Amino acid sequence: MQPVKRPPNTRQYIENLAAAGRYHFGSKEARAALGVSAAAARVALNRLARQGSIASPARGFYVVVPPEYRSLGCLPAEQFIPALMKSLHLPYYAGLLTAAQYHGAAHQRPQEFQVFLEKRRRPIACGRVRVAFMIRKRLPQVPIQSLNTPRGTLLLSTPEATAVDLVGYQHQAGGLDHVATVLSELAERIDPAKLVATAAIPWAQRLGYLLERAGAAEKVGPLKDYVRANARESAPLLPKASKRSGARRRKPQRNEDWKLFINAEVESGQ
Repeated sequence: MQPVKRPPNTRQYIENLAAAGRYHFGSKEARAALGVSAAAARVALNRLARQGSIASPARGFYVVVPPEYRSLGCLPAEQFIPALMKSLHLPYYAGLLTAAQYHGAAHQRPQEFQVFLEKRRRPIACGRVRVAFMIRKRLPQVPIQSLNTPRGTLLLSTPEATAVDLVGYQHQAGGLDHVATVLSELAERIDPAKLVATAAIPWAQRLGYLLERAGAAEKVGPLKDYVRANARESAPLLPKASKRSGARRRKPQRNEDWKLFINAEVESGQ
């Protein structure tokens, strides 16, 4: 008669997961594997979380924290965001300064991991890891690409889509000056033809102007043709500012090439 196989204890369970190359699990999955009640599973998982062996970036979702990340208190965001989004059935992509960093624009490491979703979601604080979620209209239409990480495949915006988002969400990207600096570093990866296929009025107007200011005029030819053909009216460079909101309340200059009212000064740190 063969001995009855007992369920693993909680530590054995997460060690088995890690040995199999899995670093995330759900609370229901853990409860079933441990063969205990929901309350008992919660107590056991909370004990391991206090010890730093696991962390919970979202309710009911846990990650195994290997020794090299114990000081972080969590897995790096790029190593759990794909699994979390899959478990929540949410389309997403990593964007803005996070995507720019992966594309080689590492002027300053972003303080938070920036993710676009179709709907609002609360930010994540897991140990020292911070994840910010932003809403992106027509998210499925944004060009994205895959990036392999040690724990899976991360989806992020292409260099061209990243450039467009930096202009459209410039407040979340550190302001116009910082956007211009990042664009100067991102420009090398930008394909002018793909850029014009991604941008739309009025973001295309602002992006073209900022790329020129960032020293990447060679990237804007097709975009300039697109603006000339499609921009019906001039737009302000800084969307929420008055057209007359210069440093000294002077009437802003109008840039004819990009059909823009230059209502803010831009200094790139290139």
